[in-house]
Amino acid sequence: MRLLCAIATTFVAFAVIVDVQKVQAACGYANCPSGKVNMINVHLVPHSHDDVGWLKTVDQYYYGGRNGIQQAGVQYILDGVIQELMKDAKRRFIFVESAFFFKWFNEQTADLKSQVKTLVKLGRLEFAGGAWSMNDEAAVHYQSVIDQFTIGLKNLQETFGTCGRPHVGWQIDPFGHSREMASLFAQMGYDGQFFARMDWIDKNARLRNKTAEMIWETSESLGESAELFTGLLYGHYSAPPGFCFDTLCSDAPIIDGDSYDNNVKERVDTFISYIQNVTAYYRATDVITPMGDDFNYQNAVMNFKNMDKLIKYVNERQTRGSKVNVFYSTPACYLKALHESSLTWPNKTQDFFPYSSDWHSYWTGYYSSRPTQKRFERDGNHFLQVSKQLVTLANLTSTADHNNLNKLRHAMGVMQHHDAITGTEKQHVAADYNRLLAAAIESAHTSARSALQKLANLTNGEFVSCLQLNISVCDFTQNGADGIVVTLYNPLAQPASQYVRVPVKNESYVVTDSEGHVLTSELLPIPNEVQSLNFRTMGATHELVFRAYVQKLRSFYIKNDGSLRYLKARFNSIPQRLNDIRKSRQRGELKTVKDIEGRAETTVKTSLIKLTFASSGHLSKVEMNGITENIRQDFFYYKAASGNNMEFKNRSSGAYIFRPNGTELLIGDTVSLSIYEGTQVKEVHQRFGDWVSQVIRIYEGVNRVEFQWLIGPIPINDSIGKEVITRFTSNLQSNGIFYTDSNGREMLRRERNKREYFKPNMTEAESGNYYPITARIAIEDSKKRIALLNDRAQGGSSLNDGELELMLHRRLLRDDAFGVGEALNETAFGQGVVARGNVYLVLGDVQNTPSLYERLEQQQIHMPFAKFFSSAPQGAKKDLAEISSFSLPPSVHLLTLEPFSVNERLVRLENILDKSETFSVSLNLRSLFDQLGGEELRETTLDGSLNLSEMSRFKFQPESSKMKKPEYYKAKHIPLSAKKKDSTSKFDISLDPMQIRTFIIKWK
Repeated sequence: MRLLCAIATTFVAFAVIVDVQKVQAACGYANCPSGKVNMINVHLVPHSHDDVGWLKTVDQYYYGGRNGIQQAGVQYILDGVIQELMKDAKRRFIFVESAFFFKWFNEQTADLKSQVKTLVKLGRLEFAGGAWSMNDEAAVHYQSVIDQFTIGLKNLQETFGTCGRPHVGWQIDPFGHSREMASLFAQMGYDGQFFARMDWIDKNARLRNKTAEMIWETSESLGESAELFTGLLYGHYSAPPGFCFDTLCSDAPIIDGDSYDNNVKERVDTFISYIQNVTAYYRATDVITPMGDDFNYQNAVMNFKNMDKLIKYVNERQTRGSKVNVFYSTPACYLKALHESSLTWPNKTQDFFPYSSDWHSYWTGYYSSRPTQKRFERDGNHFLQVSKQLVTLANLTSTADHNNLNKLRHAMGVMQHHDAITGTEKQHVAADYNRLLAAAIESAHTSARSALQKLANLTNGEFVSCLQLNISVCDFTQNGADGIVVTLYNPLAQPASQYVRVPVKNESYVVTDSEGHVLTSELLPIPNEVQSLNFRTMGATHELVFRAYVQKLRSFYIKNDGSLRYLKARFNSIPQRLNDIRKSRQRGELKTVKDIEGRAETTVKTSLIKLTFASSGHLSKVEMNGITENIRQDFFYYKAASGNNMEFKNRSSGAYIFRPNGTELLIGDTVSLSIYEGTQVKEVHQRFGDWVSQVIRIYEGVNRVEFQWLIGPIPINDSIGKEVITRFTSNLQSNGIFYTDSNGREMLRRERNKREYFKPNMTEAESGNYYPITARIAIEDSKKRIALLNDRAQGGSSLNDGELELMLHRRLLRDDAFGVGEALNETAFGQGVVARGNVYLVLGDVQNTPSLYERLEQQQIHMPFAKFFSSAPQGAKKDLAEISSFSLPPSVHLLTLEPFSVNERLVRLENILDKSETFSVSLNLRSLFDQLGGEELRETTLDGSLNLSEMSRFKFQPESSKMKKPEYYKAKHIPLSAKKKDSTSKFDISLDPMQIRTFIIKWK
């Protein structure tokens, strides 16, 4: 019996191989099925939406662990789907999340890997999206989005060649959609994208007007070249009602044959009726119909067997006059059919935020959920960029270094997932995300340390990177900073001068640079509220502050100024150096203001900025850039609605939605002040109450005001959830207009209570006017402009003229009934989570293009110096010399510098200014090319895996067009290709406003 089974199994395998060989090898568009003329051509798209963490951790979802929470195991989905695809050449399946796919693929046998490659080559297994995860679009920063697409598409390219490259974005589950995300798709060479979520009023209007598919004008600066076809799925991303054939569903299978329960006629009638209804809302006679849902296809046999029958019996109806033609397809093939039609399409210019799913559900709370996790993700990105640059400059090429970088790349890719950076996951999953990221940072730190040891010629340097500087803790310095080297790495492409803060004990210190010059330094007290945190280790009570100028890499030395031995070892002229030290060591004066009642105004100023505080202790006036404006800053909290979530109208705020009950309460009628005034730094320590405090800082030579807030534990003894904001109130006549960034890049104009295409439901006025703030929000009138820059993703708005607000922290006691099943009640160390972060204010004259300067400040905030700590070697003089570096124009950002393959480096250069702020910038890449040991250079699409000269994207015709012939977008400039032997002029390039250009440099 066993022998017969073995023979049968061998026969089936042979039959599958023969079947594969009979099909012509063609992937992508070349293998798309052909529809029928004068028919409704239904593109069935089998797919499974597999969250990279949500209710379960990444590994739990992959392996099928903890199925009591959710029945899901991605490895079984792929096991079954691959076997079913091999049985029939007509079947198709799309997969999206590279994180899951490559975890599965790398576990397979060589034979199965070969079979999968054949399926991809034949177009039967196709990738859509293809990034490491399906990223969120509100809380993500564009740099991290580009990185996670780069790693996903690179793996697909290396494994499957051009057949593995996706043609469309498949953003079906994110909770709103950004214009910048669509722009990135266009810049990566995608032909279009599809999604399923849109404000319910917007969606109804678009379906009614047949405008659910459109040409998205994704960039005011990049123009036509960044247009992207975008389509909204009719229902959700699930199968049509009644046609889910997975074990997770209870819909009826198709029962044929002579069974008494034969339901073919009913099933076909119902399906055809559904398709005819869908067609009434779209312009084309081609219809895309997803067949799948969350973690579907755990029983792939059941799914494909019933879809085979559905196709068979629906198409048989054509002999009786039916005009419905059904076949297996993919989103890319559906898009191809639309491109080949003679249809024209409406235009879209703004984004799709905020997203609302019903009368009382604006999904704007997740913009701010889990603020500490959102900041940790930014720290992860910062360390990833620094590590990639250091490994590249140090020319580290070992497998270990490659793996160390990839571990952090992968962890950051997971963090972009729409249930990770959003904060909409269960608490145990959030803890796992943090664990993964912390471990990945530690791995990358190993390679960063090796690179620093090589570049600095300090083989024994520890180069410790302190991950708790957010609470002014560094184990390396807090118990003594006598004889410490602080190594600073500048990830920007321009030399920069920044203030450095090092947690230390209350002692006297001297700071010198690598040339032995003594720097002015100041000692500031760490706020009492920070020192008293019960989870903070004791030790550092102060922060040593000094200003450092760094081109790329530079060291600075900290020494207790009582050590003459140290001075003798480093300096020849001790008396003169001591005199220098006395002049430079400015401890300043700490002034504590205790009498609040009746106190007059207090002012603090530098040469660039003057701040005035009212008698209540609140900020009341700001003077900078020749502008004076009354600006008051307050903290409030919104009381969360306390519904039971049994009905839409009773929903309460949760991880996803922001729904206040209409009451906002001021935190701190009066504020206690402690003022520190040094020569370089002025600080105002404010206490608004037991759980809200703040430090306002201005630095000499820095043209922004820093607000470092500390919030928590948010009290819940009154059984009321709270959502804490900071609000800045001015006299600007902003007329309902404000501006927010799109994923850290272009700014979008917002108008209170209005949308681009439809009249919104504003029964929830606060939450309905909230937008994602990834980097910046601003208001202006005819003369003045106020901008707030932040250090992590947050929600924000201008709810009244002259006001700007950001939501900083949330603690809620009820779930909002959108699936996570937990209240957003974060705790740590036995209490509610405490969050600390920074907001920066810039006041300027509208006539002087202040947004230009805001962007430059934004770069400094996003990519500050990286700090590494080591013990000072005895008698060292120039332990860490400045390494050579290329310098780019001020508006040009070194977005990426990283190892790409064994003998290739990837470089991205970006003009960070938009068309209202600058013109094209010209530069020459020869010095950068030579410094990286370049032999050849080629230009690619944004992701790095497609030569730009080979890019050809679908161009769709707007409603005003008369064109009937399909058109394509090519590169708008001649892609750069150069070799070492070429003249310097061959390396000339220009960067238009907001343009990013990507290059692969091959080296020996």
